[in-house]
Amino acid sequence: MATSDERTCTSPGCNNPITSNLACPKCKEFGINSYFCAQDCFKMNYGAHKQFHSVIKQVMINNGGAQHRKTPPRNGVSCALDAAPELKLSLPDWAHDFSFSGRLRPALYSPMRTVPPEIRRPDYADHPAGVSESERRDKANHNSIRVYTSKELDAEYGLRHACRMGREVLDAAGKALRVGVTTDEIDRVVHEACIERDCYPSPLNYFNFPKSVCTSVNEVVCHGIPDYREVQDGDIVNIDVSVYNRGGYHGDLNETFCVGNVDDDGKMLVKTAFESLASAMELVKPGTLYRDFGTAIHKTASKNKCSVVRTYCGHGIGSLFHTIPNVPHYQKNKAKGTVKAGHVFTIEPMINRGTYDEYTWGDNWTSVTSDGKRSAQFEHTILVTETGYELLTARENEPVMTWNEDLISR
Repeated sequence: MATSDERTCTSPGCNNPITSNLACPKCKEFGINSYFCAQDCFKMNYGAHKQFHSVIKQVMINNGGAQHRKTPPRNGVSCALDAAPELKLSLPDWAHDFSFSGRLRPALYSPMRTVPPEIRRPDYADHPAGVSESERRDKANHNSIRVYTSKELDAEYGLRHACRMGREVLDAAGKALRVGVTTDEIDRVVHEACIERDCYPSPLNYFNFPKSVCTSVNEVVCHGIPDYREVQDGDIVNIDVSVYNRGGYHGDLNETFCVGNVDDDGKMLVKTAFESLASAMELVKPGTLYRDFGTAIHKTASKNKCSVVRTYCGHGIGSLFHTIPNVPHYQKNKAKGTVKAGHVFTIEPMINRGTYDEYTWGDNWTSVTSDGKRSAQFEHTILVTETGYELLTARENEPVMTWNEDLISR
Protein backbone atom coordinates (compact mmCIF):
# COMPACT_ATOMS: atom_id res chain seq x y z
CA MET A 1 0.00 0.00 0.00
CA ALA A 2 1.39 3.40 -1.00
CA THR A 3 1.99 6.08 1.61
CA SER A 4 0.71 9.62 1.03
CA ASP A 5 4.03 11.05 -0.16
CA GLU A 6 4.25 8.44 -2.92
CA ARG A 7 1.05 9.65 -4.63
CA THR A 8 0.70 12.40 -7.19
CA CYS A 9 -2.23 14.69 -7.88
CA THR A 10 -5.15 13.28 -9.92
CA SER A 11 -5.62 16.50 -11.94
CA PRO A 12 -4.49 16.05 -15.57
CA GLY A 13 -1.01 17.49 -16.07
CA CYS A 14 -0.45 18.10 -12.35
CA ASN A 15 2.37 16.05 -10.90
CA ASN A 16 2.50 17.70 -7.50
CA PRO A 17 3.00 15.27 -4.62
CA ILE A 18 0.13 14.50 -2.26
CA THR A 19 0.80 15.81 1.24
CA SER A 20 -2.70 15.36 2.68
CA ASN A 21 -5.71 13.09 2.29
CA LEU A 22 -7.74 15.58 0.24
CA ALA A 23 -9.86 13.28 -1.93
CA CYS A 24 -12.91 13.63 -4.16
CA PRO A 25 -15.93 12.68 -2.01
CA LYS A 26 -17.91 11.41 -4.99
CA CYS A 27 -15.11 9.05 -6.00
CA LYS A 28 -15.04 7.73 -2.43
CA GLU A 29 -18.68 6.72 -2.83
CA PHE A 30 -17.55 4.58 -5.75
CA GLY A 31 -14.73 3.02 -3.73
CA ILE A 32 -12.06 4.95 -5.65
CA ASN A 33 -9.36 7.14 -4.12
CA SER A 34 -8.75 10.24 -6.27
CA TYR A 35 -6.37 12.52 -4.36
CA PHE A 36 -5.58 16.19 -5.07
CA CYS A 37 -2.62 18.31 -4.06
CA ALA A 38 -4.71 21.28 -2.87
CA GLN A 39 -8.29 22.52 -2.58
CA ASP A 40 -7.72 25.12 -5.31
CA CYS A 41 -6.43 22.45 -7.69
CA PHE A 42 -9.48 20.31 -7.00
CA LYS A 43 -11.89 23.21 -7.65
CA MET A 44 -10.08 24.32 -10.80
CA ASN A 45 -10.16 20.86 -12.37
CA TYR A 46 -13.47 19.56 -11.05
CA GLY A 47 -15.29 20.30 -14.29
CA ALA A 48 -13.10 17.82 -16.14
CA HIS A 49 -12.83 15.40 -13.23
CA LYS A 50 -16.58 14.95 -12.78
CA GLN A 51 -16.78 13.43 -16.27
CA PHE A 52 -15.03 10.44 -14.73
CA HIS A 53 -18.00 10.00 -12.39
CA SER A 54 -20.26 9.40 -15.40
CA VAL A 55 -17.91 6.70 -16.65
CA ILE A 56 -17.80 4.97 -13.28
CA LYS A 57 -21.60 5.00 -13.03
CA GLN A 58 -21.68 2.91 -16.19
CA VAL A 59 -19.18 0.46 -14.74
CA MET A 60 -20.42 -0.06 -11.20
CA ILE A 61 -23.60 -1.67 -10.03
CA ASN A 62 -25.44 0.89 -7.94
CA ASN A 63 -28.16 -0.54 -5.74
CA GLY A 64 -29.32 -2.97 -8.40
CA GLY A 65 -29.33 -0.34 -11.13
CA ALA A 66 -28.04 -0.52 -14.70
CA GLN A 67 -24.84 -2.42 -15.35
CA HIS A 68 -21.84 -1.64 -17.47
CA ARG A 69 -21.75 -3.97 -20.49
CA LYS A 70 -18.62 -5.58 -19.07
CA THR A 71 -20.04 -6.32 -15.63
CA PRO A 72 -21.47 -9.87 -15.46
CA PRO A 73 -24.77 -10.36 -13.67
CA ARG A 74 -24.30 -11.31 -10.03
CA ASN A 75 -27.04 -13.97 -9.66
CA GLY A 76 -28.22 -16.98 -11.60
CA VAL A 77 -24.93 -17.53 -13.44
CA SER A 78 -22.77 -19.77 -11.22
CA CYS A 79 -22.92 -22.77 -8.93
CA ALA A 80 -20.53 -24.81 -6.81
CA LEU A 81 -18.09 -27.31 -8.28
CA ASP A 82 -19.90 -30.15 -6.50
CA ALA A 83 -23.37 -29.12 -7.72
CA ALA A 84 -25.57 -31.64 -9.49
CA PRO A 85 -24.75 -32.09 -13.22
CA GLU A 86 -28.24 -30.98 -14.28
CA LEU A 87 -27.78 -27.71 -12.38
CA LYS A 88 -24.31 -27.10 -13.82
CA LEU A 89 -25.62 -27.53 -17.36
CA SER A 90 -28.72 -25.39 -16.87
CA LEU A 91 -29.04 -22.04 -18.60
CA PRO A 92 -28.06 -18.87 -16.73
CA ASP A 93 -31.02 -16.70 -15.77
CA TRP A 94 -30.30 -14.16 -18.48
CA ALA A 95 -30.36 -16.83 -21.23
CA HIS A 96 -33.90 -18.19 -20.92
CA ASP A 97 -35.49 -15.65 -23.26
CA PHE A 98 -32.31 -14.59 -25.06
CA SER A 99 -32.07 -14.71 -28.86
CA PHE A 100 -28.98 -16.69 -29.85
CA SER A 101 -27.45 -16.45 -33.32
CA GLY A 102 -25.94 -19.95 -33.39
CA ARG A 103 -26.14 -23.35 -31.75
CA LEU A 104 -23.86 -22.70 -28.79
CA ARG A 105 -25.55 -22.28 -25.41
CA PRO A 106 -23.98 -21.19 -22.12
CA ALA A 107 -24.00 -23.24 -18.93
CA LEU A 108 -23.41 -22.08 -15.38
CA TYR A 109 -19.84 -21.48 -14.25
CA SER A 110 -17.93 -22.11 -11.04
CA PRO A 111 -17.33 -19.47 -8.34
CA MET A 112 -14.46 -17.05 -8.91
CA ARG A 113 -11.13 -18.66 -8.03
CA THR A 114 -8.88 -17.06 -5.43
CA VAL A 115 -5.29 -15.87 -5.72
CA PRO A 116 -2.87 -16.27 -2.79
CA PRO A 117 -2.02 -12.97 -1.06
CA GLU A 118 1.70 -13.31 -1.79
CA ILE A 119 1.07 -13.03 -5.56
CA ARG A 120 1.54 -9.48 -6.87
CA ARG A 121 -1.81 -8.12 -8.01
CA PRO A 122 -2.71 -5.45 -10.60
CA ASP A 123 -4.59 -2.46 -9.25
CA TYR A 124 -7.98 -3.64 -10.54
CA ALA A 125 -7.76 -7.04 -8.80
CA ASP A 126 -9.47 -5.83 -5.63
CA HIS A 127 -11.47 -2.94 -7.05
CA PRO A 128 -15.25 -3.46 -6.62
CA ALA A 129 -15.84 -2.70 -10.30
CA GLY A 130 -12.53 -4.08 -11.56
CA VAL A 131 -11.42 -0.63 -12.70
CA SER A 132 -7.71 -0.01 -13.33
CA GLU A 133 -6.96 3.45 -11.99
CA SER A 134 -3.48 3.29 -13.53
CA GLU A 135 -5.02 2.77 -16.98
CA ARG A 136 -7.43 5.63 -16.34
CA ARG A 137 -4.63 7.99 -15.36
CA ASP A 138 -2.56 6.90 -18.35
CA LYS A 139 -5.43 7.60 -20.72
CA ALA A 140 -5.94 11.06 -19.23
CA ASN A 141 -2.30 12.11 -19.04
CA HIS A 142 -0.35 10.40 -21.83
CA ASN A 143 -0.67 10.49 -25.60
CA SER A 144 2.70 9.07 -26.64
CA ILE A 145 3.43 5.36 -27.06
CA ARG A 146 5.82 4.01 -24.45
CA VAL A 147 9.28 2.89 -25.52
CA TYR A 148 10.54 0.03 -23.37
CA THR A 149 14.19 -0.12 -22.34
CA SER A 150 16.41 -3.18 -22.26
CA LYS A 151 16.32 -3.03 -18.45
CA GLU A 152 12.52 -3.18 -18.44
CA LEU A 153 12.53 -5.98 -20.97
CA ASP A 154 15.35 -8.13 -19.66
CA ALA A 155 15.11 -7.83 -15.87
CA GLU A 156 14.57 -11.08 -13.96
CA TYR A 157 10.85 -10.30 -13.80
CA GLY A 158 10.76 -7.99 -16.81
CA LEU A 159 8.41 -7.90 -19.75
CA ARG A 160 10.07 -10.81 -21.54
CA HIS A 161 9.57 -12.93 -18.44
CA ALA A 162 5.85 -12.11 -18.32
CA CYS A 163 5.41 -13.07 -21.96
CA ARG A 164 7.38 -16.28 -21.50
CA MET A 165 5.17 -17.19 -18.54
CA GLY A 166 2.10 -16.48 -20.66
CA ARG A 167 3.37 -18.85 -23.34
CA GLU A 168 3.95 -21.61 -20.78
CA VAL A 169 0.46 -21.16 -19.36
CA LEU A 170 -1.18 -21.26 -22.81
CA ASP A 171 0.78 -24.41 -23.68
CA ALA A 172 -0.46 -26.04 -20.46
CA ALA A 173 -4.05 -25.07 -21.28
CA GLY A 174 -3.72 -26.37 -24.83
CA LYS A 175 -2.48 -29.74 -23.59
CA ALA A 176 -5.51 -30.04 -21.30
CA LEU A 177 -7.99 -29.35 -24.12
CA ARG A 178 -9.81 -32.39 -25.52
CA VAL A 179 -13.29 -33.69 -26.30
CA GLY A 180 -15.31 -33.91 -23.07
CA VAL A 181 -13.32 -31.44 -20.98
CA THR A 182 -15.18 -28.36 -19.74
CA THR A 183 -13.91 -24.88 -20.38
CA ASP A 184 -14.22 -24.40 -16.60
CA GLU A 185 -11.53 -27.09 -16.28
CA ILE A 186 -9.37 -25.13 -18.72
CA ASP A 187 -9.87 -22.12 -16.46
CA ARG A 188 -8.68 -24.18 -13.48
CA VAL A 189 -5.57 -25.30 -15.39
CA VAL A 190 -4.77 -21.71 -16.40
CA HIS A 191 -5.40 -20.35 -12.91
CA GLU A 192 -3.18 -22.91 -11.21
CA ALA A 193 -0.47 -22.61 -13.88
CA CYS A 194 -0.36 -18.84 -13.26
CA ILE A 195 -0.05 -19.31 -9.50
CA GLU A 196 2.70 -21.91 -9.96
CA ARG A 197 4.65 -19.28 -11.93
CA ASP A 198 4.13 -16.56 -9.33
CA CYS A 199 1.79 -14.71 -11.70
CA TYR A 200 -1.69 -13.23 -11.43
CA PRO A 201 -4.14 -14.22 -14.23
CA SER A 202 -4.73 -10.81 -15.80
CA PRO A 203 -8.39 -11.27 -16.86
CA LEU A 204 -9.55 -12.10 -13.32
CA ASN A 205 -11.80 -9.25 -12.08
CA TYR A 206 -10.75 -6.93 -14.93
CA PHE A 207 -13.99 -4.92 -15.15
CA ASN A 208 -15.40 -7.80 -13.07
CA PHE A 209 -14.59 -10.56 -15.58
CA PRO A 210 -15.24 -13.64 -13.41
CA LYS A 211 -12.57 -16.03 -14.72
CA SER A 212 -8.83 -16.35 -15.24
CA VAL A 213 -8.93 -16.99 -19.00
CA CYS A 214 -11.21 -16.37 -21.98
CA THR A 215 -12.42 -19.47 -23.85
CA SER A 216 -14.26 -18.75 -27.10
CA VAL A 217 -16.01 -21.69 -28.79
CA ASN A 218 -17.26 -21.83 -32.39
CA GLU A 219 -19.32 -18.66 -33.06
CA VAL A 220 -17.85 -16.83 -30.07
CA VAL A 221 -15.63 -14.01 -31.33
CA CYS A 222 -13.89 -13.25 -28.02
CA HIS A 223 -14.32 -12.87 -24.24
CA GLY A 224 -16.09 -16.20 -23.74
CA ILE A 225 -16.57 -17.06 -20.06
CA PRO A 226 -15.41 -20.59 -19.13
CA ASP A 227 -18.32 -22.69 -17.88
CA TYR A 228 -19.47 -26.26 -17.24
CA ARG A 229 -20.26 -27.05 -20.88
CA GLU A 230 -18.13 -29.90 -22.23
CA VAL A 231 -16.14 -29.32 -25.40
CA GLN A 232 -17.69 -31.29 -28.25
CA ASP A 233 -16.14 -33.26 -31.09
CA GLY A 234 -15.71 -30.80 -33.97
CA ASP A 235 -15.54 -27.63 -31.87
CA ILE A 236 -12.98 -24.92 -32.50
CA VAL A 237 -11.84 -23.35 -29.23
CA ASN A 238 -9.82 -20.18 -28.71
CA ILE A 239 -7.88 -19.92 -25.45
CA ASP A 240 -6.82 -16.35 -24.60
CA VAL A 241 -4.22 -16.16 -21.82
CA SER A 242 -2.86 -13.05 -20.09
CA VAL A 243 -0.58 -13.03 -17.05
CA TYR A 244 0.80 -10.38 -14.69
CA ASN A 245 4.20 -11.17 -13.18
CA ARG A 246 6.13 -10.27 -10.05
CA GLY A 247 7.81 -7.37 -11.87
CA GLY A 248 4.47 -5.74 -12.72
CA TYR A 249 4.23 -6.62 -16.43
CA HIS A 250 1.48 -8.26 -18.49
CA GLY A 251 1.94 -10.76 -21.32
CA ASP A 252 -0.97 -11.58 -23.67
CA LEU A 253 -1.47 -14.26 -26.35
CA ASN A 254 -4.06 -16.67 -27.73
CA GLU A 255 -4.51 -19.57 -30.12
CA THR A 256 -7.48 -21.36 -31.67
CA PHE A 257 -7.51 -25.16 -31.47
CA CYS A 258 -9.37 -27.76 -33.53
CA VAL A 259 -10.89 -30.37 -31.20
CA GLY A 260 -11.62 -33.82 -32.59
CA ASN A 261 -13.04 -34.09 -36.10
CA VAL A 262 -13.31 -30.50 -37.27
CA ASP A 263 -14.71 -30.14 -40.79
CA ASP A 264 -12.64 -28.73 -43.64
CA ASP A 265 -14.38 -25.37 -43.52
CA GLY A 266 -13.54 -24.99 -39.85
CA LYS A 267 -9.91 -25.94 -40.46
CA MET A 268 -9.73 -23.42 -43.28
CA LEU A 269 -11.06 -20.69 -41.01
CA VAL A 270 -8.52 -21.44 -38.28
CA LYS A 271 -5.66 -21.46 -40.78
CA THR A 272 -6.91 -18.20 -42.30
CA ALA A 273 -6.88 -16.57 -38.85
CA PHE A 274 -3.31 -17.76 -38.31
CA GLU A 275 -2.19 -16.48 -41.72
CA SER A 276 -3.97 -13.16 -41.18
CA LEU A 277 -1.88 -12.49 -38.10
CA ALA A 278 1.27 -13.71 -39.84
CA SER A 279 0.65 -11.32 -42.76
CA ALA A 280 0.47 -8.38 -40.37
CA MET A 281 3.69 -9.51 -38.68
CA GLU A 282 5.54 -9.12 -41.94
CA LEU A 283 4.96 -5.35 -41.73
CA VAL A 284 6.21 -4.88 -38.15
CA LYS A 285 9.29 -2.68 -38.26
CA PRO A 286 10.16 0.92 -37.47
CA GLY A 287 8.39 3.34 -39.81
CA THR A 288 5.26 1.27 -40.47
CA LEU A 289 1.99 3.08 -39.79
CA TYR A 290 -0.25 1.36 -37.27
CA ARG A 291 -3.18 1.72 -39.64
CA ASP A 292 -1.42 -0.40 -42.29
CA PHE A 293 -1.73 -3.72 -40.44
CA GLY A 294 -5.45 -3.81 -41.16
CA THR A 295 -4.90 -3.72 -44.91
CA ALA A 296 -2.66 -6.79 -44.83
CA ILE A 297 -5.07 -8.68 -42.58
CA HIS A 298 -8.06 -7.82 -44.78
CA LYS A 299 -6.31 -9.04 -47.94
CA THR A 300 -5.44 -12.37 -46.35
CA ALA A 301 -8.89 -12.97 -44.87
CA SER A 302 -10.80 -11.93 -47.98
CA LYS A 303 -8.89 -14.42 -50.16
CA ASN A 304 -10.84 -17.15 -48.37
CA LYS A 305 -14.08 -15.16 -48.26
CA CYS A 306 -13.72 -14.46 -44.55
CA SER A 307 -14.35 -11.18 -42.77
CA VAL A 308 -12.45 -9.18 -40.14
CA VAL A 309 -14.13 -8.08 -36.90
CA ARG A 310 -14.07 -4.30 -36.49
CA THR A 311 -15.18 -3.91 -32.88
CA TYR A 312 -12.04 -5.15 -31.12
CA CYS A 313 -8.41 -4.27 -31.75
CA GLY A 314 -4.86 -5.00 -30.66
CA HIS A 315 -3.34 -2.77 -28.02
CA GLY A 316 -0.26 -1.59 -26.23
CA ILE A 317 0.72 -3.75 -23.28
CA GLY A 318 3.40 -3.98 -20.60
CA SER A 319 3.03 -2.36 -17.21
CA LEU A 320 -0.60 -1.75 -18.23
CA PHE A 321 -2.95 -4.47 -19.50
CA HIS A 322 -4.39 -2.17 -22.19
CA THR A 323 -2.95 1.12 -23.42
CA ILE A 324 -1.99 2.91 -26.63
CA PRO A 325 -1.40 2.15 -29.44
CA ASN A 326 -4.75 0.89 -30.65
CA VAL A 327 -4.19 -1.57 -33.49
CA PRO A 328 -7.33 -2.06 -35.66
CA HIS A 329 -7.39 -5.18 -37.82
CA TYR A 330 -9.61 -3.98 -40.68
CA GLN A 331 -8.72 -1.98 -43.79
CA LYS A 332 -9.18 1.77 -44.15
CA ASN A 333 -9.02 2.32 -40.40
CA LYS A 334 -7.87 5.59 -38.87
CA ALA A 335 -5.35 4.36 -36.31
CA LYS A 336 -2.81 6.95 -35.21
CA GLY A 337 0.91 6.54 -34.81
CA THR A 338 4.05 5.11 -36.37
CA VAL A 339 5.83 1.96 -35.25
CA LYS A 340 9.11 2.63 -33.44
CA ALA A 341 11.79 0.44 -31.87
CA GLY A 342 10.88 -0.33 -28.26
CA HIS A 343 7.12 -0.32 -28.81
CA VAL A 344 5.32 -3.36 -27.37
CA PHE A 345 1.80 -4.23 -28.51
CA THR A 346 -0.51 -7.05 -29.53
CA ILE A 347 -2.01 -7.91 -32.89
CA GLU A 348 -5.00 -10.23 -32.54
CA PRO A 349 -7.35 -10.28 -35.56
CA MET A 350 -10.69 -12.04 -35.12
CA ILE A 351 -11.64 -13.68 -38.42
CA ASN A 352 -15.24 -14.69 -39.14
CA ARG A 353 -16.53 -17.20 -41.65
CA GLY A 354 -19.52 -14.97 -42.41
CA THR A 355 -20.28 -11.35 -41.58
CA TYR A 356 -17.97 -9.26 -39.44
CA ASP A 357 -20.93 -8.06 -37.37
CA GLU A 358 -21.08 -9.28 -33.77
CA TYR A 359 -23.10 -8.69 -30.65
CA THR A 360 -22.76 -9.42 -26.94
CA TRP A 361 -24.61 -12.07 -24.98
CA GLY A 362 -26.60 -11.23 -21.87
CA ASP A 363 -23.61 -12.08 -19.67
CA ASN A 364 -22.27 -8.70 -20.87
CA TRP A 365 -18.96 -10.24 -22.02
CA THR A 366 -19.33 -13.00 -24.61
CA SER A 367 -19.13 -11.56 -28.14
CA VAL A 368 -20.64 -13.75 -30.89
CA THR A 369 -21.07 -13.49 -34.64
CA SER A 370 -24.44 -12.06 -35.58
CA ASP A 371 -25.04 -14.79 -38.17
CA GLY A 372 -24.00 -17.69 -35.94
CA LYS A 373 -21.07 -18.69 -38.14
CA ARG A 374 -17.72 -19.54 -36.61
CA SER A 375 -14.88 -17.20 -35.66
CA ALA A 376 -11.16 -17.86 -35.06
CA GLN A 377 -8.26 -15.83 -33.71
CA PHE A 378 -4.54 -15.87 -32.93
CA GLU A 379 -2.59 -13.29 -30.92
CA HIS A 380 1.00 -12.44 -30.03
CA THR A 381 2.70 -9.78 -27.93
CA ILE A 382 5.33 -8.13 -30.13
CA LEU A 383 8.45 -6.08 -29.45
CA VAL A 384 9.60 -3.77 -32.22
CA THR A 385 13.37 -3.95 -32.80
CA GLU A 386 15.65 -1.69 -34.84
CA THR A 387 15.32 -3.98 -37.88
CA GLY A 388 11.97 -5.70 -37.40
CA TYR A 389 10.31 -7.43 -34.49
CA GLU A 390 10.56 -10.10 -31.82
CA LEU A 391 7.66 -12.34 -30.85
CA LEU A 392 7.76 -12.13 -27.07
CA THR A 393 5.09 -14.84 -26.83
CA ALA A 394 6.54 -17.12 -29.52
CA ARG A 395 6.27 -20.88 -29.41
CA GLU A 396 9.51 -22.61 -28.55
CA ASN A 397 11.89 -22.58 -31.54
CA GLU A 398 9.43 -20.57 -33.67
CA PRO A 399 10.72 -16.98 -33.93
CA VAL A 400 8.57 -16.45 -37.04
CA MET A 401 5.00 -17.73 -37.17
CA THR A 402 4.94 -21.06 -39.02
CA TRP A 403 1.73 -22.96 -39.74
CA ASN A 404 1.66 -26.52 -38.37
CA GLU A 405 -1.79 -28.08 -38.14
CA ASP A 406 -0.58 -30.72 -35.68
CA LEU A 407 0.17 -28.03 -33.07
CA ILE A 408 -3.43 -26.83 -32.92
CA SER A 409 -5.17 -30.23 -33.30
CA ARG A 410 -6.59 -31.90 -30.21
